[in-house]
Amino acid sequence: MAWYDSAVFYHIYPLGLCGCSKENTGVAENHFDQLKQWAKHACDMGFTAIYIGPLFESVGHGYETTDYKKVDIRLGSNDDFRDFVEYCHEMGVRVVVDGVFNHVGRRFFAFEDLQKNRENSPYRDWFCNVNFGSNNEYNDGFSYENWGGYNLLVKLNQRNPDVMQYLFEVIRFWIDTFNIDGIRLDAADVLDFDFMKRIRYETSQMKEEFWLMGEVIHGDYSRWVNDETLHCVTNYELHKGLYSGHNDHNYFEIAHTIRRLNDICRGGRLYTFADNHDVERIYTKLNQKEHLKLVTLLVYTLYGIPSVYYGSEFGIEGKKENGSDWNLRPYLDLADFKDAVETNPVTALCARLGMMKKQYKELTYGEYKELHLTNRQFAFGRVLDGNCMVTALNCDDAAAGMEFGIPADGKVTDLLGNAQDVHFENGRLRLTLPANTGTVLYIGQAVKVITEDACRKEQSEEKVQPVDKAKTHEKTEKISSSDEQETPDETKPEGQEKTAGDAEDVRRCELDETQESKDTKAWNDESSLRISGVILMTEDMGRMIDFYRNALDFSMEMQGSRAYFEKDGIVLNMVGRREYERLTCRGYGYGGGVTNHFHLRITSKDVNKLYQKCLDCGAQHVTSPAENEWKEYTACVADPDGNIIEIIEG
Repeated sequence: MAWYDSAVFYHIYPLGLCGCSKENTGVAENHFDQLKQWAKHACDMGFTAIYIGPLFESVGHGYETTDYKKVDIRLGSNDDFRDFVEYCHEMGVRVVVDGVFNHVGRRFFAFEDLQKNRENSPYRDWFCNVNFGSNNEYNDGFSYENWGGYNLLVKLNQRNPDVMQYLFEVIRFWIDTFNIDGIRLDAADVLDFDFMKRIRYETSQMKEEFWLMGEVIHGDYSRWVNDETLHCVTNYELHKGLYSGHNDHNYFEIAHTIRRLNDICRGGRLYTFADNHDVERIYTKLNQKEHLKLVTLLVYTLYGIPSVYYGSEFGIEGKKENGSDWNLRPYLDLADFKDAVETNPVTALCARLGMMKKQYKELTYGEYKELHLTNRQFAFGRVLDGNCMVTALNCDDAAAGMEFGIPADGKVTDLLGNAQDVHFENGRLRLTLPANTGTVLYIGQAVKVITEDACRKEQSEEKVQPVDKAKTHEKTEKISSSDEQETPDETKPEGQEKTAGDAEDVRRCELDETQESKDTKAWNDESSLRISGVILMTEDMGRMIDFYRNALDFSMEMQGSRAYFEKDGIVLNMVGRREYERLTCRGYGYGGGVTNHFHLRITSKDVNKLYQKCLDCGAQHVTSPAENEWKEYTACVADPDGNIIEIIEG
């Protein structure tokens, strides 16, 4: 596996952390000695990679780049940054920088030439939608496409071969000069897909295991995270659930998000974070501050690539004010936090989880298994080679008991020591968690305990080798025209993310009224595959029968220990969990474990009415009626066993 699969990132916004001037006046500063101290702190805390940026010459906040090949004078020099990267590599810490390739600042050389020479500028096609018959607030005598409505940020034409070649040369310069290990692509959700695919190819030739992560807010993340485009994107969807799920005491929201993303990305790792330089601090967002440790547990132990934004390991606050983000990017003096590991429980937890991430491969490669879910309690496992790491959470203000099956065997160890009355017998784990507390337990064969000093020693021995500069030039092909690019098409056609709704067409097939006609109905093409029903496991047959009959108007028939429900051609075969496990795990010889969760989409003319009816019949709220990203009016509830019911207007 590549280094980034097991990475734990420490995110630094250097212009803020170092207290640099907010405007670039050309006065040189040097803060890399200060940044080295923070890098050492990150290493000591168990972080194995640093994402630092924006880094290169700009006018103000750093994302209006004026020179891609010069470190911002407010931070230091190119030599200073080269030395910083080498220092990090000596500790076994990788370094990833911001690549702001969607737009540039107005002082960028090509744009200044456009201002001067207008229609005669050789760079007029470097920018999108330049219109010399229009004007802007700067009185340029022309208009252009920007990012986010800000003419301060001039959008580059990423389909222009000269622009692409220039940016590839920039990346090659960064690798040759600084030996960076990856790039976070700013505003990747508006970058051209062919451009990103070409970056993936070019960088794979420049440096082995070079990592590409994109900033993506909404959408089907698998459009970016695949073998042809990027390795990873920011997981903003889970970020939202991490704070709102705790503020609403609604673990169904978080669990539903995890299931949905696992389904979409199918093994692709997302960049998991609780806050960053663009959003308010997680400690500020949480209504109950003790929930910060629960959020931290999720960030570190879910499938993905965890990241902590500088200062959040101490639980600092940060709120946007008057439209400014600078409060989210404060100056910090590391000396103010010198005893934090001993005195601050959040800092201690981050350090402990960083060590556990190195010791337990389950936290990197283990398969995600949902084990227990209620509004205020949540447990999931990471299963690997017969062992299981269990994260158990209780966001209630009272202690809570939990009991659930574990797809592993062996000895149970509470790695954080936060649970009470822990018992593991016959494949079931029982424990009690105090109010607003979480823990991580290991079930499996004994694992050698690795101390923090040993972890740091092991990491420092994993020094990053210098890049072979010849390779970056030898294997990179120059682009002379767009016709020379042989970039594969996107792996997903436009609109494919809506395929979940297409299931409506399948389940609309008509059924005859009598059971006899249902049994005898045949398809014209006998070789066609068709869905004959869904098996649903449940812990409480009576409660589930009442819900599906009363809330969703399913017709029902009992046959022995099973219940058969039918509505609009969908047949649910409901069976008790123990009975189902007896049939599958014993009768079929299947030992991989089972889950009792599924996702059902139901169309209704009145989403609000059916949503309220479900709640009245015992369902749990997941999402309120609202328009989703595909312009569907929808709401989600969870039935008494936690299965998601998605109600769609239609």
